[in-house]
Amino acid sequence: MAIKKLAFIVEKLPYKAETSRLALTHAIASQTVEIYLEDGDNVEPVIAFVGDGVLNCLKDQKALDIYGVTSLEMHLKNALLLDLKVLVCKEDLDRLGLKEDDIVMDAEELGAEVTTEVVPYDQIQQEMESADHLLFF
Repeated sequence: MAIKKLAFIVEKLPYKAETSRLALTHAIASQTVEIYLEDGDNVEPVIAFVGDGVLNCLKDQKALDIYGVTSLEMHLKNALLLDLKVLVCKEDLDRLGLKEDDIVMDAEELGAEVTTEVVPYDQIQQEMESADHLLFF
């Protein structure tokens, strides 16, 4: 059984471009690729938010009210609902003066069991080094 690890690294701000949304969409969709793999093969995606990219994880986004589009907050909750591994860099949260209470940590209201993990950059670096495919957004 082969496991293909995919690491999606989000460094960009959530404003003025679709970059962050594309990262989440691709990470979520990567799980469906299993139908094209050999029996027993698997895809293991992880999405990590680093640098200014941690701002994508803020709670209480008003994108639907203001712009008429779903927010990255809801997209992130859908990722958690699908058991996607979501990492947020602790050092970058600290640098921006944010706490875990400021970001999307779970999607309990949707029935998700997986939660966002706030981790040191070293752990994100390990995920990148162990990935078969590394994608930066």
